[in-house]
Amino acid sequence: MSDSRHERMADVIVDFSAGVREGDLVTLESTTLAAPMLRELYKRVLAAGAHPLPRISLEGMSENLLKHGDDEQLVWVNPARADDIETADVRIVLEAPGNTKRLSNIDPSRHARQERSTEKLRNRYLERAAAGDLRWVLTAFPTEAAAQDASMSLVEYEDFVYGAMFLDDPDPVARWREFGERLVGLAENLGQKRELRIVADGTDLRLAVEGRTWVPAKGEENLPDGEVFTAPLETSVEGEISFTYPAVFNAREVDDVRLRFEGGEVVEATASRGEDFLREMIGIDDGSSRVGEFAFGLNDAVEVFTKNILFDEKIGGTVHLALGTAYPETGGLNRSALHWDLICDLRSGSEVYADGELVYRDGQFLNGLA
Repeated sequence: MSDSRHERMADVIVDFSAGVREGDLVTLESTTLAAPMLRELYKRVLAAGAHPLPRISLEGMSENLLKHGDDEQLVWVNPARADDIETADVRIVLEAPGNTKRLSNIDPSRHARQERSTEKLRNRYLERAAAGDLRWVLTAFPTEAAAQDASMSLVEYEDFVYGAMFLDDPDPVARWREFGERLVGLAENLGQKRELRIVADGTDLRLAVEGRTWVPAKGEENLPDGEVFTAPLETSVEGEISFTYPAVFNAREVDDVRLRFEGGEVVEATASRGEDFLREMIGIDDGSSRVGEFAFGLNDAVEVFTKNILFDEKIGGTVHLALGTAYPETGGLNRSALHWDLICDLRSGSEVYADGELVYRDGQFLNGLA
């Protein structure tokens, strides 16, 4: 069914988020379920004078590989994938799952083995992105499966998705630019801080951020967007943190995750469900037990948990940290095959201190910091 928001979304992605230019090679990656949006993106990329390169996957392929592939097949890296990462100017990825639980029963050790095999490619991707040689946008197309995860009807979920992207605004790009300016100011203020302490139910965590760069995520690499993030000093994280929502990774859910850190490293990890998977992921390599990212979620148009990290990490009034690799633009040095975001809701009964000063309470910054 035609939806005028598809056209508006394509305009925002191609013109604003990705900044597609004449002559660019643009990969368009999704499943067949996103066909209506892919057609709009393809058309808009052509109008920009660029070259669209569709990469369409079928549901079940990754499941078949993880279930039936031998050891050599499991770690094989598709050379076409490597070529795309090396040569594309722009990468646009549309999440459009048909079954979000498809990998729930896969042996965690096989997940870990496959993640390790892609580390070199992932690091090269991050290097090109940090250097400005590869522009990328991760976004989502509403599907029945994603709507079910969010406990919504498809129509409700569509309204949620497009609302979070500001597509119902008269001028979505102007709204993103205005929002982005506020995030830039917050990132600059946080960049002057040396240490953060997060206090909430089951959480008392300290991390050093001195000398690191805070990045304002303002709609250019994720859509929707709305966070400021950095990488803590690799050995600085101390204390414990309890995560509010299920941690979702590789179509697997882990409930009630609690982590305790010493010297920047996870020394204790528990969960009420999926603990074996949690431990397997943390043990992928030397960097997977350290924090590569810490961020504040700031998009108030995202209010509810949907089991999709693209949206959930942006929930206004939350923080999240990622175990594993750091984004180079933050100055973070940790490298890993893993990057797993976990979310802590701070909208009630929380405090955040910066260099000993209370700067954030119950999901809101104080003293004009934001």
